[in-house]
Amino acid sequence: MLVKFLGHACFYFEWKDKKFIVDPFITPNSLASEIAIDSIRVDYILITHGHEDHVADVDRIAKNNPDARLISNFEIISWFGQKGMKGHPMNHGGKYTFDFGTIKYVSAVHSSVLPDGSYGGNPGGFVLWDENTSFYIAGDTALTQDMKLIPRLCPALDFAILPVGDNFTMGYEEAILAADFIGCEKIIGCHFDTFPPIKINHDDVKSAFAEKNIDFHLPEVGEIIEL
Repeated sequence: MLVKFLGHACFYFEWKDKKFIVDPFITPNSLASEIAIDSIRVDYILITHGHEDHVADVDRIAKNNPDARLISNFEIISWFGQKGMKGHPMNHGGKYTFDFGTIKYVSAVHSSVLPDGSYGGNPGGFVLWDENTSFYIAGDTALTQDMKLIPRLCPALDFAILPVGDNFTMGYEEAILAADFIGCEKIIGCHFDTFPPIKINHDDVKSAFAEKNIDFHLPEVGEIIEL
């Protein structure tokens, strides 16, 4: 499985002969200035919540990929649907089997409003799995006890993408606890360095995870991770 970090909380990944992008925020992000957004080809666009730093490039990517399908909560899919984009709505606790595997929409403790001020529904995260692979995209969230339900309701995770930047989400200390809650020893960090309040000391973060014997990766923008 190929995973590429496109900055902030945006990831591109290839899985089961399908191409995905999560929370596209590229053109407004100066750290992602070298990402060629118009070359991105995807089958699915996953959106965890409605904040600008997670949906800024949905329109552009969807226009470049007219057959791409959005997956998010009901309110976000409805909002983009008014613009003519097709999508699959979900809500907390629900799961659905697509042509590539299953997605479960899980809780996130955060806020959500769409760029024009419209109600963005409740924020969430995604657990995706098939017969061979299972992984968790937490989205923007605080540490929450609901994470403990994931190992009880979903297949054992091969890896998880967790925010570590603090201020707007949990920081790395809570992300370490989250790794324990979800029973996952391979973690990819996100939602860091983009804005001054979420700049982190990379060495401190990496050392903290290493002390807990967690396989942790803090990717560079544009970096490809083979899993």
